[in-house]
Amino acid sequence: MLIPHLRTVLLQFDFLQFQTKLRLSKARGKNYVFDPIRHKDIVLTPEELLRQLVLQYLLEVKNYPAHRVRIEVGIRLNGLLKRCDIVVYDTEVRPWLLIECKSPKVPLTQATFEQAARYNLQIKAPFLAVTNGLATFCCALDFEAQGFEYLKDLPDFI
Repeated sequence: MLIPHLRTVLLQFDFLQFQTKLRLSKARGKNYVFDPIRHKDIVLTPEELLRQLVLQYLLEVKNYPAHRVRIEVGIRLNGLLKRCDIVVYDTEVRPWLLIECKSPKVPLTQATFEQAARYNLQIKAPFLAVTNGLATFCCALDFEAQGFEYLKDLPDFI
């Protein structure tokens, strides 16, 4: 269930409008989607579909430069290897925006945010977003003051 106080900062994007931009294929009984950042076909899961739709939004609408975007960035968290779905880097090649994508079947809960926040403790991006395609939340983080502010959109690339 969506956290009640978060309803006021809920962002809704029509990611499905980018479905026609995806390059889908089928091989060996599996469906694939071409990832323009990793330059390869990836097995099509609900989470991967959302990740690719969000990626298209970042490239087409927000005009993020493709060479500043990385998919499934590996980090170590409590000795375990974890992967951040999308990390956008600024012009100094520092993490700038971390986006965690969940399957549309996964509700965004406090635990979802805590997972993304734990990942961002390693990445230290000043912007953090979480989406399941149906709901999206984005925050600007202030590490010095240990605070955050919800945003009304994903940040424009600087």
